[in-house]
Amino acid sequence: MAEKLATLSFHDGKPSVDFPIYSGNEGPDVIDVRALYGKTGLFTYDPGFMSTASCRSSITYIDGDVGILQYRGYPIENLVETCSFLEVAYLILFGELPKKDQLDTFVDTITHHTMVHEQLSRFYNGFRRDAHPMAVMCGVVGALSAFYHDSIDINDARSREISAYRLIAKLPTITAMTYKYTTGQPFMYPRNNLSYVENFLYMTFGTPCEDWKPNPVLTRAMERILILHADHEQNASTSTVRLAGSTGANPFACISAGIAALWGPAHGGANEAVLKMLDYIGDVKNIPQFLERVKVKEDHTMLMGFGHRVYKNYDPRARIIQKTCHEVLEALDLKDDKLFKLAMALEKIALEDDYFIKRKLYPNVDFYSGIVYKALGIPVPMFTAIFALARTVGWIAQWNEMLGDADAKIGRPRQLFTGAARRDFVPMGQRK
Repeated sequence: MAEKLATLSFHDGKPSVDFPIYSGNEGPDVIDVRALYGKTGLFTYDPGFMSTASCRSSITYIDGDVGILQYRGYPIENLVETCSFLEVAYLILFGELPKKDQLDTFVDTITHHTMVHEQLSRFYNGFRRDAHPMAVMCGVVGALSAFYHDSIDINDARSREISAYRLIAKLPTITAMTYKYTTGQPFMYPRNNLSYVENFLYMTFGTPCEDWKPNPVLTRAMERILILHADHEQNASTSTVRLAGSTGANPFACISAGIAALWGPAHGGANEAVLKMLDYIGDVKNIPQFLERVKVKEDHTMLMGFGHRVYKNYDPRARIIQKTCHEVLEALDLKDDKLFKLAMALEKIALEDDYFIKRKLYPNVDFYSGIVYKALGIPVPMFTAIFALARTVGWIAQWNEMLGDADAKIGRPRQLFTGAARRDFVPMGQRK
């Protein structure tokens, strides 16, 4: 029973209506308007769901006003400095940090599920070599349901667990194979003696021609990127996974739907846009002119990688990845590279400009992650594919949570209809 009520009053003499208010452990209270239509015949109107809580969730908490991101209550800053990606994945999936034996078992399970069905590797031949990696990812991940029939019963807890393990284990392999296919290089099979992140880097950059050895700086950089992108509350792609899941769709189809949503340049494609912007600016001397264009609204020039829809303060992930970015550039001796000098100069100038300071347009995680990917030698079209690899953990946890929520229903938003009112049909010969 809600302790507080919100009262909706009308100016036309209709009686007021009360709605319960519920409080979460953190964040704003919510008004339960599920009975609104039944009591009043009205809908709410909230384009973009800016003021609508679509579900209950205990996974990720964000306070955009002060710049807080927590997984299961743990600040992202603590997790990224001390945990491996799989340790964070366990936390997101099961709600608690694992003990050593639990983590060992989890890592062993994931490690021994990294191979994909050999017929799935032939699936790639159906795509053009110049296909966008996200197009390939959508198709291949969706096709997993055709290979693993034994784990698509969404009403069986064990099936859901197996599908979760398979998705987390196989996404690095699928992502690396996508890269190899677009470059014309042979696929590299996973190696069980490597860590999760090392394995991904090996399958991406290794070749049969020579031995591949992990670079600890680059491995840790990728580990941090994956952790920072593992979940981010009810964003567009997560909401898409939940919406698809609400229909009873199998987990592989739901994750494929999430990948499709992530592909959009306003969501997962933002770090691609950062590199395209830097390429457009071209030279440090052009930065002032570019920033002046950004300030003119009618010009429609965007400063990509700055600001965030949720974070109205500094993106907490950006502080972490900024440090990682500089470590990578140092390790690869790229401090004097023209592109990276341009990026660092843009960051410095924008952070000192009153226009951007007043609007709290600080660099976000996309600004730095795109630079790190580029430094690692990852082509721009692959950026969002790696984002999908990381976010799969969060999608699975959110999907599983939704299936266990007694209040969850098939997603079915309503609308404010602005089309033609009912009118009489006019036969062809009488139309003017």
